[in-house]
Amino acid sequence: MPSLRENAKLMARPDDEADTNVQEPAAPPASAAQPEPLPEVDIPEPPPGGPEQVPVHVAWSRVMGEIREIGKADKVQSGPARFDYRGVDRALNVFGPACRRHGVLVIPTRVQSSYRDTRTSGDKPTRECTVVVSYRIYGPKGDYIEAEAAGESLDTQDKGSAKAQAVALRTLLYHAGLVPTQDTDPDAHSVERGEAPVRSAASYREEILEDGVSLQRCHQIYRELEQHRMLGALVKNGLGEDEPIGELVKRIGTEIRNGNR
Repeated sequence: MPSLRENAKLMARPDDEADTNVQEPAAPPASAAQPEPLPEVDIPEPPPGGPEQVPVHVAWSRVMGEIREIGKADKVQSGPARFDYRGVDRALNVFGPACRRHGVLVIPTRVQSSYRDTRTSGDKPTRECTVVVSYRIYGPKGDYIEAEAAGESLDTQDKGSAKAQAVALRTLLYHAGLVPTQDTDPDAHSVERGEAPVRSAASYREEILEDGVSLQRCHQIYRELEQHRMLGALVKNGLGEDEPIGELVKRIGTEIRNGNR
């Protein structure tokens, strides 16, 4: 009996043109790394009449009831770091069917982002992106609960925003769903904390005056300066005049808020 692929080839051309000389796509080299397939999820589809019309908190608790644990089965094996993690695809693989079954929608409603230019240990330019994403989790009756999650990424091209938002979504699902990892408890290890070096006022000034600085990052810088008691440190502003850095960051933030920058 012809296979589905053979039938498709025969149907795609007239009978008199059908032949057996069609080249099959070349198979990938045996040495090529293939992504590990996601596990099958045994979660039924919604019933024919749709999900039960319950409040959103009940629907979300039922979603949680479908997902008992997700281990860290994804691995980073390139570069200097080696670690296991739970990727966003692994989260969507189980939360997607569970949300469909119980009529739950997870919708992002706002993204607050900030960016910073950085460099790798090999002096390669990178772009750091930090986001805080606001979500609404809708139930089958249309009511919703709101939540926020943060994400961060470091990218050498133009995918930083998408990566950071994927991390935020993964964080939201795992945290709001209270999904265990089967990891060793954090209290099983102790780490001696060291003090991170404090940035100079001049370094903060350079970042504040960058064209791409965001309002969110200005708020962050102000809090950092306040924490280190540096708000009164004098720096040269854009006009070459001495100005307390706390006043400078507030002024730049106001310009951004008013659309003047």
